[in-house]
Amino acid sequence: MTTRKKADSLTFEQSMKELESLVSQMEQGDLPLEDALKNFERGIELARHSQQKLKDAEQKVQLLTTQNGQQNLDVFEEGN
Repeated sequence: MTTRKKADSLTFEQSMKELESLVSQMEQGDLPLEDALKNFERGIELARHSQQKLKDAEQKVQLLTTQNGQQNLDVFEEGN
């Protein structure tokens, strides 16, 4: 049995790779219920961790692109 790292210690890329693997295993549909529930729980943990990493990165980008209270870059608006 492999030892899983805590989600907080994973990079965004590691977290997404593990999440993709879990989804693939669950999509096959041949896991026992207990294993499927463990994978689902781990997937939720990884998804939350990834979401937080993205939020942190977005905040950092905003800080870096803001100078003297003025944004230097245009805000991206989807669909335009």
